[in-house]
Amino acid sequence: MSDKQTLVISAVGIFVCYFYFAILQEKITRGRYGDELQDDGSRGERFTYMLALVGVQCVCNWIFAKALLTISPQPDDGTPKVYYASSALTYLLAMISSNMALRWVAYPMQVVAKAAKPIPVMLLGVLVGRKSYTLQKYFFVLLIVVGVVLFMFKDSKPNPGTVLEHESLGQLLLVLSLLMDGLTGAVQERMRAHSAPSAQHMMLAMNGWSAMIVSVGLLATGEGKAFVLFASRHPELFTHLTLLALTGALGQLFIFMMVSSFGALACSVVTTTRKFFTVLFSVLFFGNVLTGRQWVGAVLVFCGLFADMFFGRKPSPATKQGKEKQKVETELLADKQ
Repeated sequence: MSDKQTLVISAVGIFVCYFYFAILQEKITRGRYGDELQDDGSRGERFTYMLALVGVQCVCNWIFAKALLTISPQPDDGTPKVYYASSALTYLLAMISSNMALRWVAYPMQVVAKAAKPIPVMLLGVLVGRKSYTLQKYFFVLLIVVGVVLFMFKDSKPNPGTVLEHESLGQLLLVLSLLMDGLTGAVQERMRAHSAPSAQHMMLAMNGWSAMIVSVGLLATGEGKAFVLFASRHPELFTHLTLLALTGALGQLFIFMMVSSFGALACSVVTTTRKFFTVLFSVLFFGNVLTGRQWVGAVLVFCGLFADMFFGRKPSPATKQGKEKQKVETELLADKQ
């Protein structure tokens, strides 16, 4: 294929896969299964098994990473297991918090909040990693902060009810998810400094450890049995989970194609653009209406992200280009929201 064909196929593949991934995720976490009358008067059961949902994703991601390493073997990985175990725990908590938040907040809010990932990464980089950033970088992150605040700020209501209280809980879960993202990034920085593992090795190990941790949680809490019973009552859930895993894996394949052929910047532009259109799609097709203030907030967030991509990255020396590419590859592979 020519470069133009590869670019078009990779970009369209990323858009289509993660658009459908977003639709399935919102359908699973916010939809209802069956038509049984519930205690609250509503019909249909809600899917509340977030450990199981994350576990399915981790297992499928592990299989995908294993297949990549089989097709294209990488040098042996000498990263200490304690790094992988700790990063897997924070990565897992970030995914669970993010998925749980969807029970109480609209999907656009989750996407915009998760787009603010540079905020905790920078804060923990300064506080823990003793990093320094340019004033330009701080300005771009400030745009993201202001955008997120505008998007998530609630208009005053005379009689706030249960819905608003639950929305606050969802927002708190999103903040927790961002904090865990920042901790994951801090541990991954230590990994790269120690042994610079490839994106495939990091993806394999983190998802393997996450799957083991989730398995313990499913057994200890009894959620595993409840999930199996729920799935047996609603077999269509298997189809949704299978498609969710398939679109996630295919999306990562297209990301690899984009990064290997055109570099991390081009892939970042595509994935960030995809997030913005995911918000737009959710508004148009799922009835998640945004206020004018929220639209301004969303635009500020994505302007900050694009500005940081194009102007906020220092050119890496030749000796560091490989490590920088691995860093961005891994961040992209972990980024589904």
